[in-house]
Amino acid sequence: MRAAAGLPELDLAGVVDQGRFHYDERNPVLLSLDLNPGNVDGSLERYNCNFSYCLSIKGFYMDAKIMIDMPLVPRVELLEVGLGPSDKGNAASTPKTKKKSMTSLYLKFFETAPDGKSRLCKFCKQSYSIATATGNLGRHLNHRHPGYDRVNDATQQPPEDSVSHIKPPSQVKLENIDFDCLNWLLLKWSIKSSIPPPIFEENGIINCLKFLNSSVTLWSAEKVHAVTLEIFRSMQQDVKASLEHINSKVSITLNFWTSHEQLFYMSINCHWIDESWSLRRVLLEVRHIPYPCTGSEIFHLLVDVLRMYNLEKKVLSCTSDNSQLAIAACHALKEEMDARKVPFYYLPCAAHTLNQIIEDGLRSPKPILSKIREFALELNSVPEIAQDFMQLATIYQEGPWNFPLDTSATWNGGYTLLDIVLKAPNSMDNTIKKHEETFGSRNLLLNNTEKSVISILHSYLEPFHKITTNLSTCKFPTVGLVLFFMDHVFELIGNCREACRHDWLNNIAEEMAKRARVFTSQGYNLFTYIAAVLDPRIKKDLIPENLNLDKNLEEARNHFTRYYASSHSPEEANMLSFAEEIARKRRRVSTKTANDELSQYLSEPPAPIAADVLEWWKLNSSRYPRLSAMARDYLAVQGTSVDPEDLFSNKGDRMKKKQFSLPYASMKAIMCIDSWSHCGFKFKFRSAEINYEKLVDDTYFDSGNSKC
Repeated sequence: MRAAAGLPELDLAGVVDQGRFHYDERNPVLLSLDLNPGNVDGSLERYNCNFSYCLSIKGFYMDAKIMIDMPLVPRVELLEVGLGPSDKGNAASTPKTKKKSMTSLYLKFFETAPDGKSRLCKFCKQSYSIATATGNLGRHLNHRHPGYDRVNDATQQPPEDSVSHIKPPSQVKLENIDFDCLNWLLLKWSIKSSIPPPIFEENGIINCLKFLNSSVTLWSAEKVHAVTLEIFRSMQQDVKASLEHINSKVSITLNFWTSHEQLFYMSINCHWIDESWSLRRVLLEVRHIPYPCTGSEIFHLLVDVLRMYNLEKKVLSCTSDNSQLAIAACHALKEEMDARKVPFYYLPCAAHTLNQIIEDGLRSPKPILSKIREFALELNSVPEIAQDFMQLATIYQEGPWNFPLDTSATWNGGYTLLDIVLKAPNSMDNTIKKHEETFGSRNLLLNNTEKSVISILHSYLEPFHKITTNLSTCKFPTVGLVLFFMDHVFELIGNCREACRHDWLNNIAEEMAKRARVFTSQGYNLFTYIAAVLDPRIKKDLIPENLNLDKNLEEARNHFTRYYASSHSPEEANMLSFAEEIARKRRRVSTKTANDELSQYLSEPPAPIAADVLEWWKLNSSRYPRLSAMARDYLAVQGTSVDPEDLFSNKGDRMKKKQFSLPYASMKAIMCIDSWSHCGFKFKFRSAEINYEKLVDDTYFDSGNSKC
């Protein structure tokens, strides 16, 4: 590798025994390390993923010059983790008072960024928060740009480039350096990247860090695991506290998967609409379900989690991934709720049902799709073949095409394969012929019969693709909207069965129809009727015909009158005394007013399909004060147990890899911490917030006077 100015030439091959370095001409210092996937064994390769270890401090993307200009972590006092005899300090410690800097001198060498939230160094464009102390800005100038004060124009470079005076890392003087700050930053990165604690003991990353600073000391895997569990416990308390303040009903969703260790897991997510009419979601728990996995076992785990978060009286519904075990558990939970006279309902996942229907449609032509997928994989992996394909597509006017093509096993990937044959048949055939030596004996050329099958299937499944695209891009797929789309799917299947002249397609439609009947038998009931009616875009007008019954409307009115007509909450309604019941019946006033709200709401025309449902209710809640309370409860019910986009496209691959890769010891803590941080909960250790922004600033600038 060519050496940077002032640095000796480096033989990086001998520095790291696993992975490879990445080199950038613009920044001729070590940038990142990729660990190669390997066989399933006891090492990091077990996780079967390509991880990019970007060696930086702030968000792990730091200017490499900084990492050579200074020891990797300056002298800092230990941030207490309480897990070793050398630990000291306090996580909540505050930095000592710093000497006031010369504001007017330093600020002239920085400019305000367009976003107004940061300052940029005029020499190197390094970005700092607008709130950064001017003393830190001064340290940056002194450290990175010596002689800056002798430059007349701040847009000019300093007299000499400080990089030319950098000593190799091995020559940097090290005094009383502590690496707790580095370990905390690495810990956050590993959690967000879903990498378990053994990464801290991998030779590849240790050697890479030691190349930058030979004194680097990382925590042991056992210590990392213990700290991670403590973070999990601290953040879980915050989640519990936030759920205590919910004053509406909540709905839960269940998902199941099997890890590489052949262990069965369940995740439980909670959904509700807050007082500002924003849909909220939080992961409650990840639980291992021990063998043998039964519906009864899932039921008891589910009840345990609801009690732990004090939600057993607030939960209104559960949507699962349609597995028989989940259905059995939800039916058992409904029986318990019914015994307590608390409304509770089970919903099958519409996204999983639709995905299974489409898989039935693609099962018959699967051998043909396998040929197309092999062709598409070659296009993605061989630039020369892709270039020829694009040139032929231009000649035959069968383009344009964006690479890489989606060749995943998802529905979007399958539809892409159908698209290639239908929209670029000549380009595909001639590309295969031109590169016969590559495709050779695989016989990927499709005959006329196979092309005809693909054409018919593409025509039949095109509306399905439009529906899944709409569901995936919809900001808020309510139960009403989901049932609206599913009703159209069932209509398409029925039309195919009646008019199709191809036996093979008729058989496909029959299999699809069986799935549809199962869904309607489980999902069409009073509960889904109420949830659909309260969607102002749907109301009674767009509800499926076999659900839009007068009986359901009358029962919906009764339900509304019983639980929402008075100022009592649904929980309080069940606790009314006998005398209060008589008094309420005799007054009749509040009941009439409530029914007037429902009648007035239903008499008005529906909102446009593109309308924001939550915004509509936020604006109209004053017109329908009692009905809006019911809407907050029922609009939080989920028509799908997963985000449709995660199921129909390869966007969900990251989650699937995480679920498959993580070991038993780390699965729960890492998945929960990562999810909670995305929901806005702060990283905490022993109830003290870990201020990573301050941690990074102190790591850059402090010479030992401040604590991490």
